[in-house]
Amino acid sequence: MRKYNFYILMTTFLLAIVLGNQTKVNAESINDYQNEIQELEKEQSKLKNKESDVKSNKKSVENKMDDNLTSQKSVKNQINKIDTKLSSTKADIQEKEQEIEATKKEIAELEADIKKLKNEIKELEERIEKREALLKDRLRSIQEIGGNVQYMSVILGSESFSELISRSTAVNSIMDQDKVIMEEQIADQKALEQKQKEVEQKKKDVEDKKAEQEKQKEKLQSLKTELDQQMAEKEKAQEKLEEEYEELEEYNLSLEEENKLIAEQAAAIEKAKQLAETEKARLEQEERERIAREEEARAQAAAESKNENTSNDSTTSSSGSSDNSGSSGSPAVSSGGSGSFIWPANGRFTSGFGPRWGTNHNGIDIANGRGTPIVASASGVVSSVVTGCVEGDISCGGGYGNFIIITHYIDGKTFSTLYGHLSSVNVSVGQTVSQGQQIGGMGHTGHSTGSHLHFEIHPGGYKNPVDPMNYLR
Repeated sequence: MRKYNFYILMTTFLLAIVLGNQTKVNAESINDYQNEIQELEKEQSKLKNKESDVKSNKKSVENKMDDNLTSQKSVKNQINKIDTKLSSTKADIQEKEQEIEATKKEIAELEADIKKLKNEIKELEERIEKREALLKDRLRSIQEIGGNVQYMSVILGSESFSELISRSTAVNSIMDQDKVIMEEQIADQKALEQKQKEVEQKKKDVEDKKAEQEKQKEKLQSLKTELDQQMAEKEKAQEKLEEEYEELEEYNLSLEEENKLIAEQAAAIEKAKQLAETEKARLEQEERERIAREEEARAQAAAESKNENTSNDSTTSSSGSSDNSGSSGSPAVSSGGSGSFIWPANGRFTSGFGPRWGTNHNGIDIANGRGTPIVASASGVVSSVVTGCVEGDISCGGGYGNFIIITHYIDGKTFSTLYGHLSSVNVSVGQTVSQGQQIGGMGHTGHSTGSHLHFEIHPGGYKNPVDPMNYLR
């Protein structure tokens, strides 16, 4: 009987140890998940702050973009005004050039008239010269025969009345001719002087007109030069504004992409938090069931210690049942810290982390054939996926081509891993993946010179690259 009671006491003691250890393990597991949930909530708070900063920056950039567009509109209006004025000035210059050409033509015609007039003047001068010679001869003849007395002699020397009439008529005709010659001489001299004066004045007027037109054209040309300079300055300002807008637009897109990554990361953390809460609830349920089983086992052991007639078989059965309940609640332990990530692919190490080709290479490269399996370096939640990139499009996926980002929670810390240049993707955003699970195939989409995997690790979330070699095992 004493031996039997000893066995009962030992069984109860061992059960207490086992259940006590199980209680400790379960308590530690629940506390671990509670700590994990708290850390994930801290990460969520950080992401919200980061999201707020990104939104603030995005708003500032959008305001700058609006200001830029307003400036562009103002400069375009100024360019349009200058262009209108420039077109008008060009039209005025063209019109003035036509006027100058017309004036040149007028001058050419006037010079032809002058040439013709010179010929007429020359002929007129010759006529005047001949008349002067004729008048000189007449005067010399009159002087030689005695002037008016000889005329009277001619008249009185007539033998008949008819001869008198004839002689008188002849004398009058000669006198009239002399008078006409004199009048023509005076008229031609006046006409010559008038023509010379008119031609010279007209030539002077036309030359003055041409000079004024040339002066007006020069002013218009100067205005055109000034307008061309203003136009060049405005076009340069417009080009600068457009470049600035493109930079702002590109920055805005990067902020949108960053905002998207933050949202995806937040979703991944929320899912990890939900999984931790689910696992915590499961352990708490197991803990409640374990306590119930423990109380039941203790009550049964107490009853058996009072009942000396209970068989050894029931005692053995009760002990076995307790052992089974102890093994059912063993927790999964995650490795943490450095060396907790596995190599994401088999292949040849071709490039490390650090400066390369004038920029920083934010990860490592592992080369192998197209389609080589790519696995999750650690368990986590897929936070971002880009697909649809084809080989040859070097800008697709921001140069990464098809890529995957996974968010991990390891040893109270958040990590993100990036897998780039994939030929295929087997996961989607929000999906939970296990360490070693295939997530895609190796390729050379994006900015890639051959089939390889570009792998990055970011402690604290994406946008914080470190050397993966310090974390791989």
